[in-house]
Amino acid sequence: MCSNQLAVASAHTERRAAAPTTSAHAERRAAAATIGDIFRQYGPAYRAKFGARMSRDQRRVMKLLQRCRTGELGAALYRCDACGRDHVVPQSCGNRHCPQCQGHKAKEWLDAQLEKLLPCPYFLITFTVPKELRRFVRSHPRECYRAMFQASAATLIELARNPKYVGSSRLGFTGVLHTWGRTLSYHPHVHFIVPGGALGEDGTQWLPSRANFFVPVRAASLLFRAKFKELMAEAGLIDQIPQEVWTKKWVVHSKAVGDGRRALRYLAPYVFRVAISNRRIENCEPGPDGSGRVTLTYRKSGSRRYRAMRLTAEEFIRRFLQHVLPRGFQKVRHYGFAHPRSKIDPQWLKMLVTATLHLVYVLIVAPQPLPVPVHPTCPHCGAVLRRVGVVPAPLGRLAFANSS
Repeated sequence: MCSNQLAVASAHTERRAAAPTTSAHAERRAAAATIGDIFRQYGPAYRAKFGARMSRDQRRVMKLLQRCRTGELGAALYRCDACGRDHVVPQSCGNRHCPQCQGHKAKEWLDAQLEKLLPCPYFLITFTVPKELRRFVRSHPRECYRAMFQASAATLIELARNPKYVGSSRLGFTGVLHTWGRTLSYHPHVHFIVPGGALGEDGTQWLPSRANFFVPVRAASLLFRAKFKELMAEAGLIDQIPQEVWTKKWVVHSKAVGDGRRALRYLAPYVFRVAISNRRIENCEPGPDGSGRVTLTYRKSGSRRYRAMRLTAEEFIRRFLQHVLPRGFQKVRHYGFAHPRSKIDPQWLKMLVTATLHLVYVLIVAPQPLPVPVHPTCPHCGAVLRRVGVVPAPLGRLAFANSS
């Protein structure tokens, strides 16, 4: 990475996790490969071998990530007024699958969702399709992901309507689609963060659920499966699904998560990240046969110890691309009074919940803080850089030289 790229690392690149400060470790991290590096080096061979089986979305994402910050997308020109040096910074791709372009958005999303939390218990409810269905879902991602959202949301609303559980269908919750496991395996499921209660059907009262129980997961599993099957029939895809899928157990997991803050912090990285971050890629090097070997780190469920996994570059690319979302598909969806266009005033709802649960409502009157812009700084003197122009995307790859 050239020094002019380092000049704006704080503004544009994903921050790496804190690590030991030994020189050996620092050298390893500096030499670690990125997803873009792997795509640039081994992507052409992968497309030559599997291009006919790749979707248009996968080809598009691969092309964007391998061009990100190389100069092929143009550049921005910066000047330091303090020391007079100029800096040329390659433009980023901005694609949602790129770990270099989306990391900073997770905190913004988390802060906004934390502000919306109601003063009541929350639940993290997860809907998962059986493994026998995963191959079909991977082949029909747009139809199946949409059906997963629709079937699971409808299941929650239908069960909550029962007076034994909540007694109203006027819920407000947020769902996040998650498709990967810790080793980039394909495991599609939807997480919902759900407040423990609902507005009454007349909209004048808050009906709380039990603090440690929202809806029965066994009934939710059966309803989810039935609704998904119905949606597949409507889409004309039911005959392509193995019949054994409809006799398998569909897992729905519900967990009380206190005030919801920890659950939101758990979900936030999934919103603006796909499959893996660059900091988990230890290295990429040629193998004995000339093909690439990628080493990545992962943690087993319930363990804090990181383990290393080695994959061929071809297998790494395959695993990453299976998590590419259909273009324009919304992986985060809000329902009921949690929807941004809901006409229910959030502060009024917070007061209603507070009064119902016999809590104390504290009204803080303060202006909303303005977003603080992040400015790139000069690597030589630390002063803020001023943007002075752009270099349009060239026909070929730009060669960048720092004028300092």
